[in-house]
Amino acid sequence: MDERKILHIDMDAFYASIEQRDHAEYRHRPLVVGGRPEQRGAVAAASYEARRYGIHSAMPSRVAVQRCPHVIFARPRFDVYRAVSGQIREIFRDYTELVEPLSLDEAYLDVTGCDSAIATAKTIKHRIVETTQLTASAGVSINKFLAKIASDVNKPDGLYVILPEDAMAFIATLPIEKFHGIGPATARKMKQLGIESGADLQRWSEPDLVANFGKVGRHYFRVANAQDNRPVNPNRIRKSVGAERSFAEDLHTLEAMSTALTGIVEDVESRLLKAKKVGYTLTLKIKYADYRQVTRSRTMETPLQRATEIGDLAQALLEHHLEPQPQVRLLGVAISNLVVLDQTLGYQQLSLL
Repeated sequence: MDERKILHIDMDAFYASIEQRDHAEYRHRPLVVGGRPEQRGAVAAASYEARRYGIHSAMPSRVAVQRCPHVIFARPRFDVYRAVSGQIREIFRDYTELVEPLSLDEAYLDVTGCDSAIATAKTIKHRIVETTQLTASAGVSINKFLAKIASDVNKPDGLYVILPEDAMAFIATLPIEKFHGIGPATARKMKQLGIESGADLQRWSEPDLVANFGKVGRHYFRVANAQDNRPVNPNRIRKSVGAERSFAEDLHTLEAMSTALTGIVEDVESRLLKAKKVGYTLTLKIKYADYRQVTRSRTMETPLQRATEIGDLAQALLEHHLEPQPQVRLLGVAISNLVVLDQTLGYQQLSLL
């Protein structure tokens, strides 16, 4: 069986690059897409000029201004970003039907049927520039894990190839933080065990990794040894439906939070109805003024869809888990463990296979 040829295409500073494309006055200047500090906003995207100041996505806007006082703020235009993303996906589908979007600005492509994955990646990058005046970075390898890491090597406008015979040596050079799926807490635990790099991880057996990290240890073992058989899935199942809201001023009372929850759960109900789904698990997210975040979940025996039942459960979780004297800057509600709502057949469990 031939080796798979997998591409990971990742647009460069996508939202910010679109704003710089469409507004000449933003070009070559530090730019943030997101809410302004006085709106208690956060950075959704940062141009490469802004990144030189240490500004990155999800950073509070006030911190971005502290790092670069002359940074420009642009309001997000998600309708434009979705339209451009659609143009890019049309380009992808000229080369393969096996396209798995991860977000508006990145996707996996299985191009095993093409003569040359490298030539295909170059052509796709060229057509993206020609069509959108935007650049993308591409990673080329034999599986998703390696292709995703490769796309980040030469950003922006990069192309990096990891050949099968080079995979183990490449992984050995990676700092453990570069492994997708290994967050800060896991990285700290690994370092306590002497695992600083891919080479260190490759020396561990699968049973030992499972003993120390549970079932996910099997995943760590596989990717450390260049094993990733996940297919490129053009029909990914949506895992949750939710909504959240940030507040211009902190909420201090349960009454104010309950009022805010009403609007949030109505949005969730609307999205569930549009998706024709219901779900068994509700997750409440609370973010405090100091950016600490708490999530609490509850799984029910009967599925949730209507705002009344979602609101009652979210309210109960809020009342039970809210800190004394709270200062809340964000609330969110998500429904997961989804099933398809079929009006004639009832609920049908979504296949995870």
